[in-house]
Amino acid sequence: MRIIKVYKYLIGIKKEFVLSKQLLRSGTAVGALVREVQNAESKADFIHKFEIAQKK
Repeated sequence: MRIIKVYKYLIGIKKEFVLSKQLLRSGTAVGALVREVQNAESKADFIHKFEIAQKK
């Protein structure tokens, strides 16, 4: 949620659009990867997806 608040601050007050979009993408990517890990189909799938999430 803090990433989203910073994003809104950057585009609203500072009028920074390039950096703010990159921050939003990278800040929310980890959450999406963790959600994918939670939906793993097997233990091996869980481990594989978790390793990918850790790299981010």
